[in-house]
Amino acid sequence: MKNQINIKNKRARFEYHLLEEFTAGMVLSGTEIKSIRNSKASILEAYCVFDHGEVWIRNMFVNAYENGSFYNHKPRGDRKLLLNRKEINRIEKWLKVKGNTLVPLKMFLSEKGWVKINIACAVGKKLHDKRQDLKEKDDKRDMDRAMKRF
Repeated sequence: MKNQINIKNKRARFEYHLLEEFTAGMVLSGTEIKSIRNSKASILEAYCVFDHGEVWIRNMFVNAYENGSFYNHKPRGDRKLLLNRKEINRIEKWLKVKGNTLVPLKMFLSEKGWVKINIACAVGKKLHDKRQDLKEKDDKRDMDRAMKRF
């Protein structure tokens, strides 16, 4: 099965310094997975929390399935992430430090057809860091234009 969904959080790399990445599975209902396969989901405003020994993703939007009738899910409900115990312990230690967060980067389908999500341990960037990133992006664009001319 090919990776037919391409749901990314483009702002995460601009807003945060990403230090360590994990790949996690998600616990989903039937109508949620059908909506995600139709690319009717967004992780732009989502974030991850640690609660009672488990990692959850909050504020992830999954649009209601059109043919779902009364079996439909809540669009912004909490969803459990499936990780190994070692990974959960590392994330728990990471989140205990003030200023550290866990952000989702990308949602995709695995080879078996299961929805997976890449999450990263991150620290928020300061304003001058963001300006530096924008400057590097503009410089790279200018260099690419110059190389294209020759």
